[in-house]
Amino acid sequence: MKAFLLSLLLVPALVLAQAPVIEISGANFRPLPLASPAPTVQDGGDKKTAGAFDTAFSYDLTASGIFQVLDRAGFTADAKEGMTAASINFSRWADVGAESLVKVSLAQDGGRLRGELRLFNVATGHEDLKVAKDAPANEPRQLAHALADALYRHFTREASPFLSRITYVRKAGANRDVFVADWDGMGAQALTKGGTHILPTLSPSGQVGYTSYRKNRPDIYVQSPGGEAKAVVTDGQMATGVAFSPDGKRIAYALAEGESAQIYVSAADGSGAKAVTDTPYGLNTSPTWSPDGKRIAFVSNRGGSPQVYVMGADGSGVKRLTFQGNYNQTPDWSPRGDLIAFTARDERNAFDLFTVHAETGKVTRLTQDQGNNEEPTFSPNGRLIMFSTTRNGGAHLWVMTAEGNNQLPLPMEKGHWLTPDWGIAPAAK
Repeated sequence: MKAFLLSLLLVPALVLAQAPVIEISGANFRPLPLASPAPTVQDGGDKKTAGAFDTAFSYDLTASGIFQVLDRAGFTADAKEGMTAASINFSRWADVGAESLVKVSLAQDGGRLRGELRLFNVATGHEDLKVAKDAPANEPRQLAHALADALYRHFTREASPFLSRITYVRKAGANRDVFVADWDGMGAQALTKGGTHILPTLSPSGQVGYTSYRKNRPDIYVQSPGGEAKAVVTDGQMATGVAFSPDGKRIAYALAEGESAQIYVSAADGSGAKAVTDTPYGLNTSPTWSPDGKRIAFVSNRGGSPQVYVMGADGSGVKRLTFQGNYNQTPDWSPRGDLIAFTARDERNAFDLFTVHAETGKVTRLTQDQGNNEEPTFSPNGRLIMFSTTRNGGAHLWVMTAEGNNQLPLPMEKGHWLTPDWGIAPAAK
């Protein structure tokens, strides 16, 4: 597995006053060693609230893949050190290997929680970033995600995944229910209660499409969090695997009739449906859109075994993309456009995750020898992949870089969590 690496690339001379930009590529680079001490709490602050903030903020930085977050147990600086450069003994931070230092101060004013973040270059003692955000006092994790996003944007000049949302299925007994949550699986909200509801996916507007057996047959529904479910596809024997186009105006899905299943494309409300595959007695499933909305990747057994194919959104120019293995499924197209992640069954009958380059067909393995790993889904910026794994028993949601490194469990309670989908755009809260 190719190691996940990261570069510090200096910006042009006209903006030398700015901090280096982290470019997440290149063979000679590494994650940035970052010290992040616990936040200080000002008068009126609540330690429990600060603890919830710190847990979410630390997880964001650790899971991002661009930072080497240093262990606080090794810190030698005075715990009462201030927030300004003049009050900081930078040599103490250099001693523990930190190249950057981020400090956060929290204060509560009425019903609002305010956080101030300051970022320092340890070598120069220069303050590179100062930003303040606020959130409802009972939403410290929201504030944590916002400040982590500001730090991520400062270093990468692109949006983080920390303000995005995910949807997934919780299996409990005979029930399969759909949930929507923050990117880390926390703050979950149930959309369904009881019955069988599977394969959820998020639209750019925050709606969730999923397959439901509420009428004793699989149909496709669309639902907003807190709203009522609306049936949009009720044709055929089985309608599954809905995927929203990047602009949210169209959906693609699989519709089974007789002994075949074809990919259909329609308006987001299900109108104007048109089959874009036509393989009698063949199965075509699991559509996923390219980020420009011009192509669709999908799974077909037309060649004898389930493989990943690519075609135009109108069904033209069908091209087989995977040739290794005899059971490839659940493709997800990166928002960056280059990679398609998928699940494959290997020679041991275990399921693992791979990516295939959409143009060259180059396949890269991401997981191995750690239970079954399935249902990959890219973060909105294409830098991370979330998936379901049985490596610790049951099924849990984990996250890793798009190169397969820095694999971490989401900080969710124990349960059986399946088929995650990451929104293709951040959703404002």
